[in-house]
Amino acid sequence: MKEVLPLTEGWSLSYSDNLLHAQVPGCVHTDLLAAGLIPDPFLGVNEPAVAWVGQRAWTYARDLPGSDTAGEGHERTDLVFDGLDTAATITLDGREVGRTRNMHRRYRFDVTGRHGRLEVDFASAYDEAASVRALTGERPNVYPEPFQYIRKMASSFGWDWGPTLVTAGIWRPVRLERWSTARLADVRPLVTVEGGTGRVEIRVEIERTAQGTARPLTVRATVGDGLAEARGVVEGTHAVLTMEVPDAALWWPRGYGDQPLYDLELELTEEAAGPGAEERPLDSWHRRIGFRTVELDRSADEHGTGFTLVVNGERILARGVNWIPDDVFPSRITPERYRTRLRQTADAGVDLVRIWGGGIYEDDAFYDACDEMGLMVWQDFLFACAAYPEEQPLRGEVEAEARDNVVRLMPHPSLVLWNGNNENLWGFRDWDWEPELRGDSWGGGYYLDLLPRIVAELDPTRPYTAGSPWSGSWDHHPNDPAHGTYHSWEVWNRRDYAEYRDSVPRFVSEFGWQAPPALATLRRALPGERLAPDSPGMLHHQKAEDGNGKLNRGVARHFDLPEGDFDRWHYLTQVVQARAIATGIEHWRSHWPVCAGTIVWQINDCWPVSSWSAIDGDGRLKPLYHELRRVYADRLLTLQPGDGDDGLVLAAVNQSAEPWQARITLRRLRADGTEVAEHVLDVTVAARAVHRRTVPQDLAPAQGSTKELLVADSEDLRSVHLPVTDREFAYPVPHYDVAVESPMGAGTGNVEVVVTAHTLVRDLLLQADRLGPDAVCDTGLRTLLPGEQLRLRVTGATDTGANAVRAALFCVEPA
Repeated sequence: MKEVLPLTEGWSLSYSDNLLHAQVPGCVHTDLLAAGLIPDPFLGVNEPAVAWVGQRAWTYARDLPGSDTAGEGHERTDLVFDGLDTAATITLDGREVGRTRNMHRRYRFDVTGRHGRLEVDFASAYDEAASVRALTGERPNVYPEPFQYIRKMASSFGWDWGPTLVTAGIWRPVRLERWSTARLADVRPLVTVEGGTGRVEIRVEIERTAQGTARPLTVRATVGDGLAEARGVVEGTHAVLTMEVPDAALWWPRGYGDQPLYDLELELTEEAAGPGAEERPLDSWHRRIGFRTVELDRSADEHGTGFTLVVNGERILARGVNWIPDDVFPSRITPERYRTRLRQTADAGVDLVRIWGGGIYEDDAFYDACDEMGLMVWQDFLFACAAYPEEQPLRGEVEAEARDNVVRLMPHPSLVLWNGNNENLWGFRDWDWEPELRGDSWGGGYYLDLLPRIVAELDPTRPYTAGSPWSGSWDHHPNDPAHGTYHSWEVWNRRDYAEYRDSVPRFVSEFGWQAPPALATLRRALPGERLAPDSPGMLHHQKAEDGNGKLNRGVARHFDLPEGDFDRWHYLTQVVQARAIATGIEHWRSHWPVCAGTIVWQINDCWPVSSWSAIDGDGRLKPLYHELRRVYADRLLTLQPGDGDDGLVLAAVNQSAEPWQARITLRRLRADGTEVAEHVLDVTVAARAVHRRTVPQDLAPAQGSTKELLVADSEDLRSVHLPVTDREFAYPVPHYDVAVESPMGAGTGNVEVVVTAHTLVRDLLLQADRLGPDAVCDTGLRTLLPGEQLRLRVTGATDTGANAVRAALFCVEPA
């Protein structure tokens, strides 16, 4: 049977005359940090001080004894790397074993009988990129770094939310595999379901030793605990097995059903040599699979060209988020950290996670968690925001990388879509690339030919789309909202968030709005700094072009921009971020099924930074997170400006599987809380449907009124409409009482804060991290009417005094 020896211990890292202990898996930066040789680049303005790390060569080394590579009873020993970052030369006892130039591939080298000093020499990623650029020529790029010339995590070269920390190292596990006769080289399970019967077709690739070339081999596969079984004889190096599972339980996205998973096991054996002899096991393979169908409906209709995911025949209004690497040093991301972040994601009402093309193909632990939680995965191939050469040596690397990762990831039922790239088709058409290229390759051959052919060959059970955004063909602009996927960035960059309502795209796969991280995150990341929007550390941790200018303009359109009051500025930027995203999602969800999904940019961060995230770089929840939980809930109530002369429209969105019998109360109020008019509606909203109706004219505040508002309530759902911006509205001075209760006893850090409003209190927010760095509040922005009471639950607080709690409460104030 194959034997596996992990090679995690005994590594050293050397450069010049320095020799350090190396953690494997890991990277150079984390080893230097552990040794105290570089400052933490996440703190203050330290990042530029460690730029030299990415500019030079590094060597990992350890001894490899002969007993490891010539194991008794094994014909072959392979040295297997699951990930090398990036351009490396591997030598053993001074003789070259192999070379690599791709962070996103697995590598295997025959080292049978060899021993001695094992060294992995990493060239500078900049030097590798320069050598490739010299061969291919220049290509345009959105950022001034050479990431399109090297198959490496693009965002390690910096992005408009990330630092420039160019890594190197053995970033995924390394091991020796000792085996004889034959091994399982590739296993591709094609999992489908039809008429209630699950079908698994397993295509197996075998590698044989020289002595095992002609030996008779058998593969045996099982699903579940004896639900299905198949045996087959290996012909040469290939085998195909087919199994059927009657009445297979279907895997569903969260909110649509359960996520049953089945163990799929495969064993390779050598046939018995004589009568009565037993088969000899050689190798085994195990994954969990789920039975489901997935299609992408791109049919043309009266609105343009659709883009709707269909799972098990059910059309899905996708509630999505974009995912970036959760750490700029991805070797630090543990399975537990994946699970925590993805549980937070699912708890926000999300059912789809898009893995963005400037990051990595994540660890299997990521997809395992998504399988279990019902989070659909949209997987980009790793191309983003640049023209990519299609010549060698890149083309061969791209193909090998794609084949490797399609085979690795295809068993996961959560994976529902392959996507060719991020913004490169759009960039070719709109960002002046075409004239600059003058006919040179730019990646189109990857997205429109190579990658779809690979997916069709290896994983025909899933749809492929050429890019995000992409209209489906060159007959339409790549970022046409009426056709396919759409990225909405003009609003954040140049306009007011109310302009999200100006169109109804078919599928919004990127849109977002920035805000700073939580205050406790800023205090940790900027120690000793007097916080201000333009303080040195704040500016360094703002990577977007004119980021603070856009933040300030976003606030100024709705509020008076506070001068010299950082706490107020911090609160208002958080409010505007949450409102902006809610404005887009409420509008687009209310137009289902024309709009079939939204994917917010972004759920997470890779370090402490002002960004578009809902969860900041220290894992703290921004107000946007709680707002996502509201607007991505199965049931949503929203007041929307109507089209033409429709006035105001009330939309009740029901994404649950059952009809919603909604009693909705509409109240027209004065700013002081006096009721002007009231109307109660009894509405039935069908399952997975939207009910829209015009608000009666006598209930709608007059256009331009600064003293009246409309409130719609149904159970715990609320929508508030003001005819003017907040800075124009005649808010009263907010007045509310605060009481602190300790249901679990004093000193536990867990309290309930009871707020009783005596006036209109708009967008009340308790910033729990002001009560302690680990404190968490269960509620985000809430609007209270006079006489209403709100109970906020806080855990992990170190200061629960009434004065501290009141100081942590913020709300909108009159201009």
